[in-house]
Amino acid sequence: MSGKIENLLISQNPNSTMQEVTQIVLEEGKGIYGDRYYFQEGTFSNKGKIEVDRDVTLIEIEKIDAFNTEYSQSISAMDLRRNIVVSNCNLNNLVDKEFQIGNVILKGIRLCEPCKYLADKLDNQKVLSELVHKAGLRAQIIKGGSIDKTSQIEI
Repeated sequence: MSGKIENLLISQNPNSTMQEVTQIVLEEGKGIYGDRYYFQEGTFSNKGKIEVDRDVTLIEIEKIDAFNTEYSQSISAMDLRRNIVVSNCNLNNLVDKEFQIGNVILKGIRLCEPCKYLADKLDNQKVLSELVHKAGLRAQIIKGGSIDKTSQIEI
């Protein structure tokens, strides 16, 4: 199975909006260079303690589109604050599995479930119940490198 990169997003701190970038650089044990979690400044960071499920987050554009269609919403990938937006790739199947994006190797750690922080930030409580098991994947960087929108996802 192969998927496609739709968007690459980072945010320098928990309060800033996500910014779309053309390329990201991933570093083992740190995360995405320039992103809030790389500097351990994310909302769920534990200062001084590296947590592998904070390296990178992914979400499927199809899940966002389905939510918006079903509930007449207009939530964007940026609103959901994930780093890599993909299409044609079932992320739920990647928990506990290694996969490759370009020359980068990632390992799916756990599903990225919606949280109260996100629901409050979006002022939309529907995300808590309606995006369960649909809000993405938290992944660890096994082998770092760079990814751009032309990078292919290989399972």
